[in-house]
Amino acid sequence: MIPDNRTATTQFILLGFPTHFGKLQSLLFAIFLFLYLITLTSNVFIIVIIRLDSHLHTPMYLFLSVLSFSETCYTLGIIPKMLSNLAVGSQAISYMGCAIQMDFSASWACTNCFLLAVMGFDRYMAICAPLHYASCMHPILCTQLVGTSFLSGYLIGMGMTLVIFRLPFCGSHEIHHFFCDTPPVLSLACGDTGMSELGILILSLLVLLVSFALITISYTNILVTILRIPSAKGKQKAFSTCASHLTVVIVHYGCASFMYLRPKASYSLERDQLIAVTYTVVTPLLNPIVYSLRNRAVQAAFKNALQGKLLAKR
Repeated sequence: MIPDNRTATTQFILLGFPTHFGKLQSLLFAIFLFLYLITLTSNVFIIVIIRLDSHLHTPMYLFLSVLSFSETCYTLGIIPKMLSNLAVGSQAISYMGCAIQMDFSASWACTNCFLLAVMGFDRYMAICAPLHYASCMHPILCTQLVGTSFLSGYLIGMGMTLVIFRLPFCGSHEIHHFFCDTPPVLSLACGDTGMSELGILILSLLVLLVSFALITISYTNILVTILRIPSAKGKQKAFSTCASHLTVVIVHYGCASFMYLRPKASYSLERDQLIAVTYTVVTPLLNPIVYSLRNRAVQAAFKNALQGKLLAKR
């Protein structure tokens, strides 16, 4: 429920990037548009290829396609508005629009965290209990894990949004950011924001620490299992199946922890925007590259699909 202070605050102004980037607006627009199109294309590519190739109808690739879908939805809530601001200079966003953007982006960001934890569990089962993998990771369980990730992300994202938008905004309405993220919007609230900061911190801890703890437990067991493998080739093969996941986990949780697990007094405009660009633009592009576009099975599926299309034309 949106509080009564919405009549006093009808809109916010997204200031975007620092003023010394003013002369580079066109260049920034071109760069971000290019990266966004590649991100959309690569993530849709992953979803379609996994859907079409029956050899990829396994839990691992199911979770990859769901992560690609989640990342696509996350970027849809942020980047188009940012590109619009860079292109036409329309920096205003309504009070309700800001709340919706925050809810949308926070929900999908939390969902991504839980999906990464699910993918860590999948790798644990594949390496530590290969004989039970097929019977344990059955379609019903996979669907339940994905559904729980979506529901948990939605509820926590909504909780973060309600915690912030219950506060009064009686001062400046200029958001020093390119989207309605929780730290810069919270910094505009007046009055005592201590309880709200605590609420955001608790919700952030719930998402980041719980999901990261699950990943840590999975990889601790994976490491123990890999060290027990007698051959070096076997160890390398087992580790290679986890390397992509670990890369994305480090980038994702590193950025998210820096942004959300700290007090409001430590916010820094340029530093925070650099980190935000990393997890809103770079990370969604990084996922399909490190997970699938360099994956031999996905490459083989792409070649098969391409050859089938060429043969159909003939």
